[in-house]
Amino acid sequence: MSVYWCEYAWLPDGVAAAVRIEVDGALITAVTAGAPREGTVLDGLTVPGFANAHSHAFHRALRGRTHHDRGTFWTWRKRMYALAERLDPDSYYRLARGVYAEMVLAGYTSVGEFHYLHHAPGGARYDDPNAMSAALAAAAADAGIRLTLLDTCYLAGGFGVELGEHQLRFGDGDAESWAIRAAAFRPDPALVRLGAAAHSVRAVPAEALPVVAAYAEGKPLHVHVSEQRAENQGCLSASGRTPTALLAETGVLGAHSVAVHATHLTGEDIGALARTGTRACFCPTTERDLGDGIGPGRALLDAGVGLCLGTDSHAVVDAFEEWRALELNERLASEARGRFAVDELFAAATDHASIGWDGVGTLTAGAGADLVTVSLGSIRTAGTEPGGALFAANGADVREVVVAGRHVVHEGTHRLIERPEAVLAKEIEELCRH
Repeated sequence: MSVYWCEYAWLPDGVAAAVRIEVDGALITAVTAGAPREGTVLDGLTVPGFANAHSHAFHRALRGRTHHDRGTFWTWRKRMYALAERLDPDSYYRLARGVYAEMVLAGYTSVGEFHYLHHAPGGARYDDPNAMSAALAAAAADAGIRLTLLDTCYLAGGFGVELGEHQLRFGDGDAESWAIRAAAFRPDPALVRLGAAAHSVRAVPAEALPVVAAYAEGKPLHVHVSEQRAENQGCLSASGRTPTALLAETGVLGAHSVAVHATHLTGEDIGALARTGTRACFCPTTERDLGDGIGPGRALLDAGVGLCLGTDSHAVVDAFEEWRALELNERLASEARGRFAVDELFAAATDHASIGWDGVGTLTAGAGADLVTVSLGSIRTAGTEPGGALFAANGADVREVVVAGRHVVHEGTHRLIERPEAVLAKEIEELCRH
């Protein structure tokens, strides 16, 4: 058993001082406020670990490299495809290991990896058809983060369009072959959960969507939805329906499902998500980087749609920035402050259940032992109220991180990977050299 003493801790009923947290294995067994100072001292504000519900690990190599020609979406996509061509299981492991270490250092304790980089360039199969999945699982284990592998079905290059040259390695031929390959992956369950994803209605034909839904029964099922207006227009032209309506008809929406981005929704779309119990995952820093727009977060929550958050392309990896942006984007769109209560923002930021980690995300007895301690003495947080520090802090203020009872970050340093910034820099420079 381990004992942590927190100067302040964010408990379900608010911020408390002098909090003792007892941990046995991967679980919290007791939480006591007003406790004497003993055990491992965590000075600052300790909160539950943050959940990164949407990640494309390999996109991290594009950070700061896609702003040529004023940084259009097409500039970004061209470079993304070129990058994907250079990755193999070994280089993907090295890159993802650094990316996941960056997440832990920023306070994330779980990640949902929306994984579609399945095969070799040109679509050739590796000897192990799930070699790229295994690379991600190994990278997450070595970085000390919980991983949900959302194996992604990707069959088309657009509505009625075959996969393009650079997309061939994403595909499995048909949905049945995708499901067979995905089901064959058997990772260590200690820190890995398995889920599924349909890339989007433009990349998975309507007749294949029920196959994806059937495979994912009881598992997290994620799908990109209405990220850009062009997707809505294409879906309407091809099917006469919005993406959300098509997903509802084909059985993709449901209590374990997550609509990623959900930026350009109609009122009927919002109602469909609410009726089916589907969550919406916003990725504010990526959505603004790509110029996608501001999603209807407040309207979704008012309708009863749960919200979660992700970093997507990793233009920024900072849990504080994502949850602040959820509020601040709404302020810009509505020209009003206080669009979300703090507990609503915090619930979105710690929704590990959206990626299958039920019981993680609160500092209570019986919950998963994921703790993140934020400094209250940095230049950013100096003078703030303890609870208000989360509106001032950024990822650099994370000092301690415990994941499933394992103390992974101490005094701002990753304990499992030496100088992860050097790991990332070396791998990205090698990948982008040509």
